[in-house]
Amino acid sequence: MRKVGRRRLVTLLRPKAPRMAERLVEEIFAALDEQTVTVPGIEAAALIVPSLAASLAAVLDQRKLLAGRIEELLEDHPLSKVLTSMPGVGVRTGARILIEVGAGSTFPTAGHLAAYTGLAPATRNSGSSIYREQPSRRGNKQLKRAPFLSAFVALGDPTSRAYYDKKIAQGKHHTQALLCLARRRADVLFAMLRDGTFYQLQPVAVT
Repeated sequence: MRKVGRRRLVTLLRPKAPRMAERLVEEIFAALDEQTVTVPGIEAAALIVPSLAASLAAVLDQRKLLAGRIEELLEDHPLSKVLTSMPGVGVRTGARILIEVGAGSTFPTAGHLAAYTGLAPATRNSGSSIYREQPSRRGNKQLKRAPFLSAFVALGDPTSRAYYDKKIAQGKHHTQALLCLARRRADVLFAMLRDGTFYQLQPVAVT
């Protein structure tokens, strides 16, 4: 870090932490000034760390290329615009849905799709009278994460947020309310895939 110098470190850190770059660099050099112990193997580490950093940078570059390729493939798919018209469904989520679900034609009902994605809530009792809804441990493990993350992102959508807020008002905690929202969105997604129609805002109806 001393060889790189303060100015270079600030330049490297500023894109990641615009407001903190200079202060962080000063703290780094203050710590370096206080260092009095030479750790055995430090010269070897000085050779290894740059190599590992270069390898990590190469992996990140590969991820960027792969993400770009996935986006291209998704755009070419006939259901691409249908999927991404739903709030909270981006390139990665849309690609995961297409890979695992396709056009959804193998599922007779929305309930079957929800069960496959692990969105059917599991009701468990605590003691003799307290019941809790939890995400099911069943379903496609590769797909399961996508609908929850998608539902969380969709909280910026007024309709989705209103549904979530009403579930919270009914006494459900965050995870339960998010599960309800994800389950409701699975019904909408099923209809979109079945009919090839774009997402349409629906009035909030809580049952």
